[in-house]
Amino acid sequence: MSDAYRPHEALVAAARPTASLVRLVLGAVMLSVLFLSLIFATSALLNVIVPGTPMDDTVTALERGDTPYGVLANLYVFGFILFALAITGRTVHNRTLPSFIGDPGRARHHFGRVCLYMVGLHVALSLLLPATPDLVPETNLNPSLWLSFLPLALPALLIQTGAEELVFRGYLQSQLAARFASPRVWLIVPSILFGLLHHDPIMNGDATWLIVGWATLFGIAAADLTARTGTIGAALGLHFVNNFFAILVVAPENNLDGLALYTYPFALGDTDTLWVWAPLDLMLLLVSWLTARLALRV
Repeated sequence: MSDAYRPHEALVAAARPTASLVRLVLGAVMLSVLFLSLIFATSALLNVIVPGTPMDDTVTALERGDTPYGVLANLYVFGFILFALAITGRTVHNRTLPSFIGDPGRARHHFGRVCLYMVGLHVALSLLLPATPDLVPETNLNPSLWLSFLPLALPALLIQTGAEELVFRGYLQSQLAARFASPRVWLIVPSILFGLLHHDPIMNGDATWLIVGWATLFGIAAADLTARTGTIGAALGLHFVNNFFAILVVAPENNLDGLALYTYPFALGDTDTLWVWAPLDLMLLLVSWLTARLALRV
């Protein structure tokens, strides 16, 4: 392990007693089955409580996320992942949920510092780099209505990003690192899986693989920060602020835009516009990763 990644041992040590690939595959399957079962059970319960609403309609409403409550439901459903990971971690790996985080105090410090620097970066860029005329955001929600939803939206966003970081960086990355010494394995494999999580050809059309590629690169940046710091705090800060601006501040049209203060005049399925936007998004990702490293001097 390189000196830069030596702090990663704080997470990897807890994974070593159960580092076999068989256990990891079993754990991944158990986690997925538990998560999907909880969603199915909740959908069925909702359709009993609210009769006359087909289950397909409930799922479709969640997928669209075109209302504030639809977005909140979409984000809070990730709480099922936390529950599923807690059971899977204890059952398959004899690990508690905090063991996927790293030292709690350091994680909180890393999260807070990165959030502070990332918000500063986004605000600075929005002031210094105004949008081109064809990409000027349009008002989506009344500011007072938007503010009234923030007390519910911020915890929901923390649950969504926290669940993804715990699974991909805290769980999969640490278990793979306990089994394979090469960073090429434990940095890239969970990041590819994270990218594939964003594979949605129905919503994103021809731009699907472009979005998968961007998410994979984001995963690598988050994985690198986790290895450099020994906690998921920095990666969570990067993820949280990114999603805050992408979901709650300015969202693409018709893509989880129900809680966005503004929307861009294009959808994720608009391939031509996304190819124009992609270089800027990649540059923002690179600068965000460097900003997070600067915040923690790693």
